[in-house]
Amino acid sequence: MQTPSTEEPHAIIVHPTVEDNNFEIKPALIYLVQQNQFFGSPTEDSNFHISTFLRLSGTLNANQEAVRLHLFPFSLRDKASAWFHSLEVGPITSWDQMRRAFLTRFFHLSKTVQLRKLTSCNQNSHFGN
Repeated sequence: MQTPSTEEPHAIIVHPTVEDNNFEIKPALIYLVQQNQFFGSPTEDSNFHISTFLRLSGTLNANQEAVRLHLFPFSLRDKASAWFHSLEVGPITSWDQMRRAFLTRFFHLSKTVQLRKLTSCNQNSHFGN
């Protein structure tokens, strides 16, 4: 039988120190991010998710590194959220590390094949003119 833990959950992300005392993520921004969640499905575009997330998180006039690291977990759901919570404690210390880990996990091979086909088609049509 499992018993509830009384320990605080371990931090996956080591958040940067924020000098600005006015750092606050408004609930409305969290809501917007949650309306654009990434589920971890092979049909989803991880690059598009990052692009949308950056556009939303960039609306705050604050330390962007801190904003992105605090807000990104709210943009994940289902398989993507489970992946995030399976990460080791404390390995993520920057937005670049978070972005790379996410893209490494969710940029599907099928997307790479699609991009190569598009590039090949564009080059062939360009040379045909």
